[in-house]
Amino acid sequence: MAKLYFYYSAMNAGKTTTLLQSAYNYHERGMRTVILTPKLDDRAGQGVVASRIGLKARALAFAGSDDLLQIIRDDIAARGRLDCVLVDEAQFLSKAQVWQISDVVDQLGIPVLAYGLRTDFRGELFEGSRHLLALADNLVEIKTICHTGKKATMVVRVDEHGRAVKDGPQVEIGGNERYVSVSRAEFKKIMAGEGNIDLQQPQLPLDSPD
Repeated sequence: MAKLYFYYSAMNAGKTTTLLQSAYNYHERGMRTVILTPKLDDRAGQGVVASRIGLKARALAFAGSDDLLQIIRDDIAARGRLDCVLVDEAQFLSKAQVWQISDVVDQLGIPVLAYGLRTDFRGELFEGSRHLLALADNLVEIKTICHTGKKATMVVRVDEHGRAVKDGPQVEIGGNERYVSVSRAEFKKIMAGEGNIDLQQPQLPLDSPD
């Protein structure tokens, strides 16, 4: 039975690498997939999903107003059977789009694997993540670690001088130069002006303590 999966983590935990590995596993078995990616994140180029370790794949880029169910229906009409839909940067989905990918599962019987951040730099849920947490059949945490050695669950945004940013728009595209993954305890210290920020990020997803 098809299901909606939400794979969530802090920054730099290997979400895109895991997505691309999942797509490869399907292709290796002769099955067809579609990768969806938001247009606003074009760091690797429009319609390209790329991981920090060099893996990349073509994707269908969508805007915030696009109907993802209709995009998948159109793709099937043009190209035939589809075995899995993968969504990169799923935190940027709108509420309507989360419902639409759940309809891909419920109406079309196609599994959907969504990968994204859970919270923003203020410790608040993104719109897409909030509704995925509510609707997904399976929730899977992809773990990474804080520079303290604890499991990283939060994200800190930094400025060009490496100082924590506490205000600003929720969405601001960036990588290691703008975001640091930290534990909840470290996040509280940094937000209170008591902790230091380490810009050195782990390079691979790690099995860290719960």
